[in-house]
Amino acid sequence: MKTRQNGAALIELALILPLLLLLTFITTEFGRAMYQYNTITKSVRDAVRYLSMQTPGTHITEAQNLVVYGNLAGTGTPLALGLGVSHVPTPTWQTTGSDPVINSVTVTVRGYAFRSLFPSVFGITFGNAGTFNYGDISATMRSPI
Repeated sequence: MKTRQNGAALIELALILPLLLLLTFITTEFGRAMYQYNTITKSVRDAVRYLSMQTPGTHITEAQNLVVYGNLAGTGTPLALGLGVSHVPTPTWQTTGSDPVINSVTVTVRGYAFRSLFPSVFGITFGNAGTFNYGDISATMRSPI
């Protein structure tokens, strides 16, 4: 009697295991995507905060390095897999108002694609060969200068 139950449990496990693995992969990749998005968002905010304290039109390379590498020198590995300086266009400065004049700076990450570690699981392909394109990630801050 016990061997029949062991066999039934094995068959039940074999039937449910692919679904459990698929849910695990999806949850893991969703968590990674959210983590990378938040990392990029934080680095964009750091760069715009840095530029808001600089003279408009200067320190562009340092700000791009801050977005991609998390430091001004541009050394080390990128904060997110596949993120490069090419994803960070030149920041823009705007002047509005007349009395007082308000300066603001905007930093944007454009064209970044999240790459899944599991582009296909059990024959199911996620996104475009395992890549998901993020929309533009940008931040704007007022400059006291």
